[in-house]
Amino acid sequence: MSEFATWYIEFIQSFFEHIVSIIGTLFNLIWQALWGNPASYVDSFVAASMNFNALDWIIGILILIINFIFVLSLLYFIVILLRRYFRFVKREVSKDDLLIEIGDLNQKLIDITDEKNAILTLKSSDLGMASNRRSVAGALSKLNEDEEEEKVQEETNRFTKLIAVDETYRMQVLQTNMTESDMIGLSQLVDRFIKFAASQMKLFYNPKIISIFFAGMASSKTMILEGISGTGKTSLPYSMGKFFNNDTSIISVQPSWRDRAEMIGYLNEFTKKFNETDFLKSIYEATYRTDLNFIVLDEMNLARVEYYFADFLSILELPNTSEWLIDIVPDSIPGDPIHLKEGKLLLPTNIWFIGTANRDDSTFAITDKVYDRAASIILSTKADYIDAPFTESIHMTHDYLQSLFTQAIKDNPISQKTLENLTKLDQFISQNFQITFGNRIMKQINSFVPVYVACGQNELDGLDYIVTRKVLRKFEFLNLPFLKKELDDLVNLIDKLFGKTAFQEARDMIANYKKQA
Repeated sequence: MSEFATWYIEFIQSFFEHIVSIIGTLFNLIWQALWGNPASYVDSFVAASMNFNALDWIIGILILIINFIFVLSLLYFIVILLRRYFRFVKREVSKDDLLIEIGDLNQKLIDITDEKNAILTLKSSDLGMASNRRSVAGALSKLNEDEEEEKVQEETNRFTKLIAVDETYRMQVLQTNMTESDMIGLSQLVDRFIKFAASQMKLFYNPKIISIFFAGMASSKTMILEGISGTGKTSLPYSMGKFFNNDTSIISVQPSWRDRAEMIGYLNEFTKKFNETDFLKSIYEATYRTDLNFIVLDEMNLARVEYYFADFLSILELPNTSEWLIDIVPDSIPGDPIHLKEGKLLLPTNIWFIGTANRDDSTFAITDKVYDRAASIILSTKADYIDAPFTESIHMTHDYLQSLFTQAIKDNPISQKTLENLTKLDQFISQNFQITFGNRIMKQINSFVPVYVACGQNELDGLDYIVTRKVLRKFEFLNLPFLKKELDDLVNLIDKLFGKTAFQEARDMIANYKKQA
């Protein structure tokens, strides 16, 4: 026993001596690092500097400055690492606090559930039901089933606005009943609209603009109305909606639109609800109608059209209308709108997209990709006052209007001579300006001009308008000061091919280009 006690006392003394030695060593290291070594460095420098010449002093000071900067950078880096470490620790501590709070909330939820069960027990007693575990369990089961059913119903109805459209139309297509007075030709349709707008809307339009509008409808599902403020860009399609007894949907384009999600909406992955837009609702509502539907994208070039409208520009060019499918959601679930098939919506053929556009510093330039696919209409002047008699609106199906377009194209094909002259004009423009008509533009010309003629207008005027808007418009991006001779030659060719009094739209645009040059 005495031997062990002696050893243990010696062991304790040795152990504490070692601890004291370690602490002393640490303090000695700290003292050497903060004072001892730096002092010796300074003494060494002072002793050595006695023999320095001017060059030694210059090099020495420069190197010392570099070393000082290095030490400061190292200390700064260490401080940054320590700050990041403490932030990480703080964040982890916050997570622990949140977990504790979640645990408390779960416990409160359990307490509330127990309280609800107690209330159900009391209610079942008041109703004369046996307040035993089985009855309470039955009541709870029924309550849970009702809640689950409501939850499923809410989850499946992820399209609130579209399902409201289904309910409004009772899932049946609304038929348009045309009377004998509604079955008129294109020229009478132009005249009737002008009188309707003047008598009921107090808006005045000349026959040429309205003929261009209907011819544009025949050539493209996308239309662009351009002009200065106050010329009736928005009021024209608005009046058309009133005239055809189906109000036009006017959608204000926002500068923040960057893709189609801003326009048609998107599925919120958190709420599992689809953020529907009025634009999508208007398209969906058109699937329930057989008449004409107009959707106006007001101030469409406040954002880049080729960004947010790209899908529609591509889809509407497909010759097979059964392929006009827009992806809405990635899947289909029970309770989705009935016209939504496998998450896709088929664009109806009875719809036209009409964009209004200004040209100023606050808007983007409309690119050729958009212009080439759309019917462009310039509203530059106001029409004269028209004292028209009161004129009723009209009921017209899309199929009937389409039959008018088809018949007009059949009855008023562009004359062979005009087509030959158009080919010569195309060849000249292609050789001198490196711009060509292309198949898309020729297809639109072959639809636009015959319908324009059927509306009571002249073939050359129609050709003049669409060539000016589709082809000559592109000259503004050329180096015009170097093309004065070519512009003069183009005017001379127009004189030779179409006569000196024809193609006034083209002449005015070329004259404007020459002024700019």
